[in-house]
Amino acid sequence: MTTPKFITFEGIDGSGKSTQSRLFADHLRAQGHDVILTREPGGSPGAEEIRQLVLTGDPDRWSAETEILLFTAARRDHLEKTIQPALAAGKIVICDRFADSTRVYQGATRGDLRTMVDSLHVLMIGREPDLTFIIDMDPATALERGLARKSGEDRFEDFGLGFQETLRHGFLALAHAHPNRCVLVDGNRTPEQIASEIAAHL
Repeated sequence: MTTPKFITFEGIDGSGKSTQSRLFADHLRAQGHDVILTREPGGSPGAEEIRQLVLTGDPDRWSAETEILLFTAARRDHLEKTIQPALAAGKIVICDRFADSTRVYQGATRGDLRTMVDSLHVLMIGREPDLTFIIDMDPATALERGLARKSGEDRFEDFGLGFQETLRHGFLALAHAHPNRCVLVDGNRTPEQIASEIAAHL
């Protein structure tokens, strides 16, 4: 198959997305590919500033509508400054989270706002990944792992286990709705086992 150029990793907090996106980037580089590894929210100077606004502080710091606007602004800057230039230069872009996270986090769990999320995406982003790996794992285990990091960016973990369970169902629904783009990966295994399965897809 032709190697996809824009690849994203999605899943609930603590599911291992960052680890797997890094391992996959290393795998592709070892094969001689020019790879950019980035993340959301963030991935560009302006987007990293917005990251601090949305991932820190009290869980009720922002309304769902404000979150959607902040995430969209960060994604637009990330797209302009990092993703599009890398793709135009022929590089592979691997991103830890992208628009699917906003569809699930704000669109499916913070009120019935999916239509707003989709409309803003069409207007301001207009780009989907070529391939998305959704790492699925037990929400309780993932939450425990996420909180243990003590990263200071725990605002969404602080919503609790019920929120993480709702997120998981949202990601599963998204995987079933987009089977041509999304690959569901069992995250309840060792990082090496997961990385081996992901690498096998290419």
